[in-house]
Amino acid sequence: MTETRTRDYGGETERTSRKETAETESESSVAERTTTCPECGGSLITDTEHGETVCDDCGLVVEQDSVDRGPEWRAFNSGERDSKSRVGAPTTNMMHDKGLSTNIGWQDKDAYGKSLSSRQRQKMQRLRTWNERFRTRDSKERNLKQALGEIDRMASALGLPENVRETASVIYRRALSENLLPGRSIEGVATASLYAAARQAGNPRSLDEFTAVSRVDKMELTRTYRYVIRELGLRVQPADPESYVPRFISRLELSEETQRLARELLDAAKETGITSGKSPVGLAASAVYAAALLSNEKVTQSQVSEVADISEVTIRNRYKELLEASEGLTA
Repeated sequence: MTETRTRDYGGETERTSRKETAETESESSVAERTTTCPECGGSLITDTEHGETVCDDCGLVVEQDSVDRGPEWRAFNSGERDSKSRVGAPTTNMMHDKGLSTNIGWQDKDAYGKSLSSRQRQKMQRLRTWNERFRTRDSKERNLKQALGEIDRMASALGLPENVRETASVIYRRALSENLLPGRSIEGVATASLYAAARQAGNPRSLDEFTAVSRVDKMELTRTYRYVIRELGLRVQPADPESYVPRFISRLELSEETQRLARELLDAAKETGITSGKSPVGLAASAVYAAALLSNEKVTQSQVSEVADISEVTIRNRYKELLEASEGLTA
């Protein structure tokens, strides 16, 4: 009996060792297949830019559309790796909590898309209420939430890009931290911040355009704007008339030739010095009208006036000056 048990145990050990050997050989063959070319036996390299595994000798594409599961950024030390590593969406200054909090959906549906019962809906509504209270726990956060909502609303109405909204949010946060809001409305400081951000980004809008979408009048806007840039020490260059030209050309559906002529007229006006002290919007609209006349495109002063939101008298006065300045340089 003892010999039989020993013999059986030895046979089982032998079978186990054979199985492990076979698995090891199969793993090695798989590794060999993935590291050598099946055509020429050359070494394989991975092209991370195109997501392909190719042979370094014959150029055969062995695998394609591979998924790079690594990060899309590069880090050269542990500090950079910790600062760039993230989970979820990036932070943004356009939200009062910088996008770090979560929201409870309003659909009242579960993970399978089924509607919740009345008792569960009441529970979710209570959770939404408490979640909103925790997100804005003090007056400063409520102030910031309202102001950033106003900035986003006005920027959407004016067609301003995301970088302008981000800059406006930073300006408003600075004004709030430096206690510039007492005695002034939230809407006024928010509008002034967005106006300054648009000027800084080289994507300006006129005061009349801001007044049309804002909840404050033009006088309060200009007064608050001067106060904010003075107290925060913002460096805002005067608006360039050429920055308004592409928008006017697009709205009037004029040609690229007209846009080029309008820029040339404004350049000539700058060289002669007639742009000093004049409204950049009026100069841009007048240059567009004069350029349309020179390129034989049909556009009226009333159409340009409506697009630029200035009077026809301003256009008549300015476009004559622009044409005279252009003739003076070419003479």
